[in-house]
Amino acid sequence: MQDKQQYQYPRIGLLIDGEWIYDRERLCDVENPSDESILGHVPKATAKDLQDALNSSRRGFDVWRKTPPSERAAIMRRAAALVRERAAEIAPIFTMELGKTIAESLAEIERSATFLDWDAEELRRLYGRIVPTDPPIQQFVVREPVGPVAAFTPWNVPMSAPSRKISASLAAGCSVILKPAEETPATACLFAQCFLDAGLPKGVLNVVFGDPDEVSRTLVLSPITRLVTLTGSIVVGKHLTRLAAETMKPVLMELGGHAPVLIDQDVNPAEVARLAAAWKFRMAGQFCSAPSRFLVHRSLYEPFVDSLSGFARDIKVGDGFEQGVQMGPLANRRRLDAMSALVEDAVAHGARVTAGGERVGNRGWFYAPTVLADVALDARVMSEEPFGPIAPCMAVDSMDEALSISNSLEMGLAAFVFSNSIERSDFLSRELQVGSVAVNVFTSPGADAPFGGVRESGIGREGGPEMYQSYTVAKTIAERRVQV
Repeated sequence: MQDKQQYQYPRIGLLIDGEWIYDRERLCDVENPSDESILGHVPKATAKDLQDALNSSRRGFDVWRKTPPSERAAIMRRAAALVRERAAEIAPIFTMELGKTIAESLAEIERSATFLDWDAEELRRLYGRIVPTDPPIQQFVVREPVGPVAAFTPWNVPMSAPSRKISASLAAGCSVILKPAEETPATACLFAQCFLDAGLPKGVLNVVFGDPDEVSRTLVLSPITRLVTLTGSIVVGKHLTRLAAETMKPVLMELGGHAPVLIDQDVNPAEVARLAAAWKFRMAGQFCSAPSRFLVHRSLYEPFVDSLSGFARDIKVGDGFEQGVQMGPLANRRRLDAMSALVEDAVAHGARVTAGGERVGNRGWFYAPTVLADVALDARVMSEEPFGPIAPCMAVDSMDEALSISNSLEMGLAAFVFSNSIERSDFLSRELQVGSVAVNVFTSPGADAPFGGVRESGIGREGGPEMYQSYTVAKTIAERRVQV
């Protein structure tokens, strides 16, 4: 086991106009979810701090939007290089405040750098177009940065979520005010420092913490910000969208999901279960594209459940610093209570607990990897995103039935299909009402492909060239090519 005592948890500050501010009222403590110890505290921005951040972002935007693309790309590449150079220093802090294993922390740090890599190259391809028009008029379309961005990010991916939003903003020519989660502030601050050290002009990136309602209202209702983006819950997404409508500004929302896994009768149930366990229980199941409803053809339902349960029982749960640990704790006590309530409700509706189903130990927020068999459709876990290490399983008589159940919720972020029939997998991929589908593999889109949801799972896309539809606006220019 690595010695946690050798790592000094950093002071948390507000980043405003290129300077870190520490001497503010305490907003809340930061807790280590593995042992419930207090790591530090988060400062609370004053009303003046928030206005200063807005004014700084406006000035930063005026500078950054005029910065040549080659210079913007160079700064982004330097920031990515610093992220990688500092990965071994950042990962322990990451693990201390979120509980992920060191390996998972390092993987997310690398993933965060890949967003910067890709966007730094893609920004050179932000092309306009010529619109054929009868002479002497010539008409063309250019894409311009939307303006200062208000970005809100969650605790479960405290570096990759900020990276998606900061990277896209910088690539498009926008400044950004980042409001990270209070549960995992240090990771976001260490990430922001990489941009400062890479030479990002002051004001282009500001970082604030504070009362959630005050911060959201101040940033979203301000005429300075021109885009609101959130990775978070559906409830918060709707709230911010309503606020954004007050000033007629666009939103980019990557919200909750409840990813179904459709498992056809012609696959190897043990192999699918092995893949499912590796993906489902990573990050303790606390990620938005985690598989959360296993809809299995009745002919191989029992062997699948048996295999998945066996893999779940073999997962080593513990402190992320411990050697051999595969799954760390949940983020906080609220998540632990939520898991217990979902399992109790499922059992009350007739489900069987075939693995886990209980807290691990009595210190820290550890919950055993859990498999539930024979889960009824009216159990809460079948309609509420568990966001934790619970795998509910249900037998179906056909993939048509699985499709109907999959599309029955208002959420539609991700889905997974396992079938050796090309015709059936193609049909299911087309008919699933989600933003991304993975066939015969568990994966999620990276930097080069769009990611986002449909219906209540969000608006807009992050990643790929599609991101520019949110971070830029189209301007049509018509010129009469004659002297006047």
